Amino acid sequence: MVLKIKRNKTKVVKIGKVSIGGNNPIAIQSMVKRETKLTKDVINDINNLENVGCEIIRVAVKDVEDAKAIAKIKKGISIPIVADIHFNYKFALEAIDAGVDKVRLNPGNIFKKEQVKEIASKLKERDIPIRIGVNSGSLLDKYLKVKDINKAIIKQATDYIKMLEDFGVKNIVVSLKSSNMLETIDVYRKMNRIYDYPLHLGITATGLLYDGIVKSSLGIGTLLLDGIGDTIRVSLLGNPIDEVNIAKNILNSLNLRKFGPKYICCPTCGRCQVDLKKKAEEVSTRLKSLDSRKMNNLTIALMGCVVNGPGEAKQADIGIAFGDKKGILFKKGKIVKTINEDSCLEALINYIK
Repeated sequence: MVLKIKRNKTKVVKIGKVSIGGNNPIAIQSMVKRETKLTKDVINDINNLENVGCEIIRVAVKDVEDAKAIAKIKKGISIPIVADIHFNYKFALEAIDAGVDKVRLNPGNIFKKEQVKEIASKLKERDIPIRIGVNSGSLLDKYLKVKDINKAIIKQATDYIKMLEDFGVKNIVVSLKSSNMLETIDVYRKMNRIYDYPLHLGITATGLLYDGIVKSSLGIGTLLLDGIGDTIRVSLLGNPIDEVNIAKNILNSLNLRKFGPKYICCPTCGRCQVDLKKKAEEVSTRLKSLDSRKMNNLTIALMGCVVNGPGEAKQADIGIAFGDKKGILFKKGKIVKTINEDSCLEALINYIK
């Protein structure tokens, strides 16, 4: 029996052609890491990210030129684009005019009522959603008077939501990020009990690559296990393609989405007599040429010796356990045949096909 996580039901919000909340799949988001006005390169980056599984893309809008560039970018991509706005509310107005699919505002630096009202009016006119992105590092002074940082984050978010609701905006997504993973988990859990707006999950400013992978996997994964979250972004210092691949692995590991086969590989020890890492990478590379959707329910095992496989990997649909110049092909823990080492991977891939 496959255990399933019971997701909390949230309001459905449509971002371009992607719907989040309700029973919709948890969407994967990433961010372009170059100036938005460099439209040709940005379009190429976005299409590369879409090819590996990104479903919503965010771009930084730091001036009017960036905002206007969105119109051209939209003509070259097929996934929804989100404008990330800070400090100057007029950039949000320009981005909306350019056809952006969602606007992200930071309540810590765009908070004047008359400015928010003007943005809200345009959002309603174009039926565009907004993400309220509260960061622990950009709280207004009046909220910092609260000693509990998470209470301050929630207070700033709820006040901003109330202001938008008063202006008639209902298509709202909320994120509450901190570089402190435990703070982030706590604040999302509390916000989840207050509203039914979709929640965008992420841990911000996570540090170096491995720090970011661990913090994001633990933080986002913990909240997903609670049934919380409608979109996710793994924030990493480096190539955004890594962000998307790790997000897919998080969702795949929790059986919340299916992205091709799952792998069981032993960590190897002194019993292993093959380069198992190299062989596993070769299998993964070769299977990428096949239709991954047909392998969504497939678990493949690559084990370094007969001690670990097939016994340790008996739940795998198909696998190879390597020995001394030979390997055992097994299915659901039962040996199918013994093969020469040089022929093992070809046999495995042909069997999968």
